[in-house]
Amino acid sequence: MIRYALRCAADHRFESWFQSASAYDGLAERGLVSCPVCGGNDVTKAMMAPRVASVDAPEGKRVAVDQAAAQNRPLSGPAHPAEQMLKALRDHVEKTSTYVGRRFAAEARAMHLGERDEGAIHGEATPEEARALIEEGVPIAPLPMPIRGKSN
Repeated sequence: MIRYALRCAADHRFESWFQSASAYDGLAERGLVSCPVCGGNDVTKAMMAPRVASVDAPEGKRVAVDQAAAQNRPLSGPAHPAEQMLKALRDHVEKTSTYVGRRFAAEARAMHLGERDEGAIHGEATPEEARALIEEGVPIAPLPMPIRGKSN
């Protein structure tokens, strides 16, 4: 496992763990690394302090000192209020709607045409599918967050 300090095009800075350096490269090339603040996929590695081993004086043991611990901020904790709001939004959407995956456009259209019972759904659509739904008058809205399992 390797941890990278990352930065998006909007200059949001965050950290994420990857299986290996090549795993990060592969995900980044496919646009699957996204900013947890704005959702942007234009993400690059940022400068980062290396994990440094130092000697614990009283016991003479080597201890690892890392940047997140030095900042008194847990790596897994939200680093920005916007990230906390996105988490609350994601939790609400997941609790109050059904995930339909890549079938989103077909399911939304079927509801709009009365071919299926109405209900809250969320899923994935290509830009072309979303544009077509909007042109047909289907009430949809993009969500400012990646689908779980499809982000860093």
